[in-house]
Amino acid sequence: MSEKRKLKGILETIGVVVGSLAGAIIIITAATAKYDFSKAEKPKIVENNTQEDISPVAQVAVANDSVVESESGNSISADKIIKANCAMCHTTGLMGSPKIGDAEQWAPRIAQGKEMLINNAIKGIRMMPAKGGNSRLTDEEVAAAVISMANASGGKL
Repeated sequence: MSEKRKLKGILETIGVVVGSLAGAIIIITAATAKYDFSKAEKPKIVENNTQEDISPVAQVAVANDSVVESESGNSISADKIIKANCAMCHTTGLMGSPKIGDAEQWAPRIAQGKEMLINNAIKGIRMMPAKGGNSRLTDEEVAAAVISMANASGGKL
């Protein structure tokens, strides 16, 4: 019986060696075989509406963002400018801005003169951005708004 075990052990060892050799040959052949790309399936081009694919999911509409012509010409009326650009800060006193109608807050500013008030509004001063943050306003439109706010606050510009 011992010889049968030896013979069985030898046959198993030969089987493992031959199997390993055959497996190695298959793996090496597969790894080094040249692939013919000319026979490969060409990618399919799917045509669709690209504009639809890249269009935004939502759009934002900003109130009072467009320039509106007044009855008198190409400029916006002072009231519309104030409502659209100035009122947010000048009705609440936001960031230290003088409130429209508060003569006490406007008095020192009005005392500086009309040109200084207009120049500060056009170029910006302290926390106030140039032209109240609306660069599309003309200097004349800003001046009209400043004069209107100052006059509503005790000035006579």
